[in-house]
Amino acid sequence: MSFSNYLMLTACGIAGFVPASLVADDKEKEKAALAFFETKIRPALVKHCYECHSEDSKKLGGKLRLDTKEMTLKGGESGPALVAGKPEESLLIHALKWEDNLEMPPDEPLSPAVIADFEKWIATGAAGPRTGPPVPVAPPVETKTTHWSFQPVENPPVPAVKNAAWPKSDVDRFLLAEIEKNGLKPTGDAPAETLVLRLSFDLTGLAPSYDRVQSFLADHRERGDDAVAALVDELLASPHFGERWGRHWLDVARYGESNGNDGLGRNPTYPHAWRYRDYVIAACNEDRPFDVFVREQIAGDLMAAADDVQRDRQLVATGFLALGAKPAKAMNENFEMDVVDDQIAVVGSGILGLSVACARCHDHKHDPIPTRDYYALAGIFKSTETMWGMAAYEGLTAPSTDLHVLKTAPKWSPPAGFVETVVPIQSDTGKPKPIPKSKWPEGTPLAMGARDRPAPEDARLNLKGESTKLGDRVPRGFLSACVMPGEKVVEKKSDSGRLELAEWITRSDHPLTARVYVNRLWQHLFGEGLVATPDDFGIYGAKPTHPELLDFLATRFVKVHGWSTKALIRELVLTRAYRLDSAADPELTEADPDNRLLTRHLRRRLDAEAIRDRLLTATGELDLTPPDGSVIRHRDIMVQLAGNLHEPSKHRSVYLCYLRNSPPAELAPFDLPDALAVMGKREASASPAQSLFFLNSPFVVEQSRLLARKLITPGRSDEAIATDAIRRIFARDALDGEIARTVSLVRDADAQLADRQPDAKLRREWAWATACQALLATNEFRYVD
Repeated sequence: MSFSNYLMLTACGIAGFVPASLVADDKEKEKAALAFFETKIRPALVKHCYECHSEDSKKLGGKLRLDTKEMTLKGGESGPALVAGKPEESLLIHALKWEDNLEMPPDEPLSPAVIADFEKWIATGAAGPRTGPPVPVAPPVETKTTHWSFQPVENPPVPAVKNAAWPKSDVDRFLLAEIEKNGLKPTGDAPAETLVLRLSFDLTGLAPSYDRVQSFLADHRERGDDAVAALVDELLASPHFGERWGRHWLDVARYGESNGNDGLGRNPTYPHAWRYRDYVIAACNEDRPFDVFVREQIAGDLMAAADDVQRDRQLVATGFLALGAKPAKAMNENFEMDVVDDQIAVVGSGILGLSVACARCHDHKHDPIPTRDYYALAGIFKSTETMWGMAAYEGLTAPSTDLHVLKTAPKWSPPAGFVETVVPIQSDTGKPKPIPKSKWPEGTPLAMGARDRPAPEDARLNLKGESTKLGDRVPRGFLSACVMPGEKVVEKKSDSGRLELAEWITRSDHPLTARVYVNRLWQHLFGEGLVATPDDFGIYGAKPTHPELLDFLATRFVKVHGWSTKALIRELVLTRAYRLDSAADPELTEADPDNRLLTRHLRRRLDAEAIRDRLLTATGELDLTPPDGSVIRHRDIMVQLAGNLHEPSKHRSVYLCYLRNSPPAELAPFDLPDALAVMGKREASASPAQSLFFLNSPFVVEQSRLLARKLITPGRSDEAIATDAIRRIFARDALDGEIARTVSLVRDADAQLADRQPDAKLRREWAWATACQALLATNEFRYVD
C-alpha cells in the first residue's frame, strides 16, 4: 500500500467519512449475494432445472435436487453438484457447459451469459437459502386467462384516504391508501438539500454545483413547490437528460460496441454501433413518444419518412436488432436461428417483459407461450436481413453483411495526426492475411440495422431447437397469450411482418407494453419497480406491489400523456412519495423492511457512469460536449488482438467505448452490464473492489491531484482550501468539525512527507491530493438519499 493510501485509511475520522466505504460490510455483501441469487440464479434454476431436479419433479433426474442448498451440496449419482468457491471443480458448471459427457439442460446449452452467472455465483460462495420461491411470485397454475399481466389494462378509480392533506397527487393517494391499510404513516419529507441532489442525479445523472444548490435552496425558501417544479422542468429540458435516460435504455437494448467472445476467443468490433447510441440519446431528449420509439427500432426501415433526415434516423434505429452478441458461425448450423433468438429475446424481455426465447425448443415451461408462437415470431425475423457489417473480416465469427448507407450524416475524415491501428488477420496457416479493402467508399456514413429479405417466408419448427431437424411451417404472427381483440397473424405476406409486429406491440390496448415501460420508469426513480422483476412479467415473475397504481399509470401514460416519457417522469417526481426522506423511525423500517409500501425513499448507490461523471465534475475536468462518434468508428478489428482500445476521455461516461468483454476500467467495478442480454435492473453491490478502486485506481489518483492543484492558489489558507474542496465534492458547506479535521489530515501528511519530498510546494500538493482522495472515497460521494 502506498504512503498516500495509508493516509487515506486514517481519514475516516473526518465527519461524514464512513469506514464502511473502505471495507465492505458483511451484511451488505450477504445482501448483495442473496440479491444476485434471486435475480440471476433462482430464475434460471426455475426455468431450466426444477422440472427434473426438485422436490416436485415427477422423475428425479440423476437423483439430484437443486431446489435446496443442502441437496445441491449433497449432489446425486455423480457426486456433489458444486464446490462453493470453486466453479472449475463443480460438476454443475461442467454440465451447464456440456463437458465430460454431462449435459444440462438436455435440450440445448444455456447461453454463455447465464453460465457466467452460475460461475460467478459459485465463485462467491453459492449464496442462497432456496427454502422456497422468492416473494412475491405468482402461482404456477395461472394461465393467460388468469395471470394479471396478460389481462387488459384497467383504469381503476383513485382510492380515498384518511389523511387527505398528505397527498400531492393521485399517485400519492394510491400509495397512502395501502400505507394506511397497514396501519402505518409515511416518513417525513426529504430536506431541500437532499431533494436537489436526488433530482439532479435521477434526471441527468450529474451532480449539481454548489452554486446551483444554493440558488435552489433560496428559491425553495421563497416559493416552495413552485421552485421544485421549476427545477424539474429545467432538468427535463437539459440535453443531459437524454444522456442519463438513454443509458437506461441502452441497458435494455444490450448495447455494446463489439460482439463479445464468440466462443472461439474472437471479439470483432462494431465500428458503427455508436450511431444507435446517439439515436437513443436524441430520442430521449426530443421526448419521442415511446410507441414511435419502439416502432422505429423494430421496423424503422419500413416506416414512411418525410425527408432523408427522418429516413436516416429510422434506419439507425433498427440497429436495435443488430447489436446483439453472436456465437461463432464456424461449425454452427444454428447460427442464423441464434441471431433470430437474440432478436426475439430483446423484443420479448426488453419491450414485453416476457422470456419468449425460452420457447425455442419446447413450449414455455411456465408461461403460456407455445413453441408455435416462438416460430411465428421467428418467421418475422428470419425474413429480416440483419446488418452488422464486416465482423472484422473474420468469416469464422460471422459472415460479412451489408450496412445502411446514410444520406444526411457527415462523412468522416481522420483527424490531424491520426494513426490507424493495424491488426493482422490470421489465416488458417497462421500467417497474416492482407487488412481487406472496404466495399464502401472511404468515409461514407454507415449504420448497423435491419431490412426485409427479398423473399420473406414463414419459419418451420426447429425440433428441440435444431435448425437441421425441421417440422411444420408456422404462419408468421404474434403472441397468443395477450388478451386482445383481432387476429395475431401477419396479413401482408410479401413483407417480413416487422411493421405489423411493431404496430401490434404499440397498440394502445396492449396489456404489456405500457405496463412494462412505466414500471421501468418507476424503478429508476424509486429504486425498485412496482414489479420487482422488470424483465419478467410472466408467471414466475414478481407480482406488482400496487397493481391498481401500475394500471393507473399505464393508462395515463398512453391516454393522457400520449406515450411521453418526460411527462410521466415529471408527474412522478412531483409526487409527495418521491420527495420522502430516506431516513425513517426504526419502528417504520421494521414494519416495512423492504419498503414495499413505499413509506420512505430508498438510499441508492450511484451507478458506474454517475460515479465517474461525479468524479470529473468535482475536479472540474468533465467535458459536457458530446464527442464525435467513437474511438473505434474506423476500426473493424478483433478486440482480443488489438491491445487496449480505450483512450483517455473527459466526456460523459455514456460516450465511452463499451466493448463486450473489455469494459472501460473506470466503470468495471461498479456492476456495469455485460451487454450480452437485456438488463433492465442492474446490480448495486458493495464490494471490496469498489473500495480498492478509490484507493488505487490511477484515474482516481490523477483526479485527486488535479483537484489539489486547482484548489491551491498563492496566499490561500488551508481552511479556505478545505471549504472549497468540500463544496466542490459534496455541493454543500462543511459540517461542524470537518474543516479542522481535514486541515489536520493535510498537515499530518505534509509532516510525514518531509523526509521524502524537500520541495514544500510539491509536498503541500501531495498532502492535499491525499485529502481530496479521502473525500472522494466516502460513502456520501457514492450514495444519494
